[in-house]
Amino acid sequence: EVPGAQVEGVAADATTAEGAQAVFTRVPAVDILVNNLGIFEPKPFFEIPDADWMRFFEANVLSGVRFSRHYAPGMRERGWGRILFISSESALNIPTEMVHYGMTKTAQLSISRGLAMELAESGVTVNAVLPGPTKTEGVQDFLRDLAKSKGQTVEQTEADFFRTARPGSLLRRFASPDEVAHLAVYLCSTRASATTGAALRVDGGLVNNIG
Repeated sequence: EVPGAQVEGVAADATTAEGAQAVFTRVPAVDILVNNLGIFEPKPFFEIPDADWMRFFEANVLSGVRFSRHYAPGMRERGWGRILFISSESALNIPTEMVHYGMTKTAQLSISRGLAMELAESGVTVNAVLPGPTKTEGVQDFLRDLAKSKGQTVEQTEADFFRTARPGSLLRRFASPDEVAHLAVYLCSTRASATTGAALRVDGGLVNNIG
């Protein structure tokens, strides 16, 4: 939060090339780009049609490719910039209930690392942030629907989720969006000038890895 900041919005579907172009026309250049567009939907692997694979790839992967491809050259010319890809711990712990989502999150790590290498020594850093389960508006809707279908309270459903679906969580609760944003804000600041090409976890200890 920045007191007195002027906030402007652009009404566009950023999952499409046309929507992205509408943003570029309205906002030709930026110094900081956070690729945070993403969709998710639990579905058994054998029930995921080609159309869903393509829809997830375009929304979660190609959106970031398009925005980075447009804005990164200007950052390099100016000698400073920050690009973030909001990935997920699902990039490393592929969720069996939504493999198509996990695939897109892993792809973001490849793009982030490759782009960081492309922009080496330019003053532009590129990193990926890997949140764990986070209580976004979409997740809250998901929990409410799941609780209703099971005849449970939302609190019971949340506890069941960490006991059965994410037992490796050391936090054993959903992170708040602000807790994820704190890391993103640091990575976008001048203080993070030596951090680039990294995949940084804010997953509540869910990934069982010391790396």
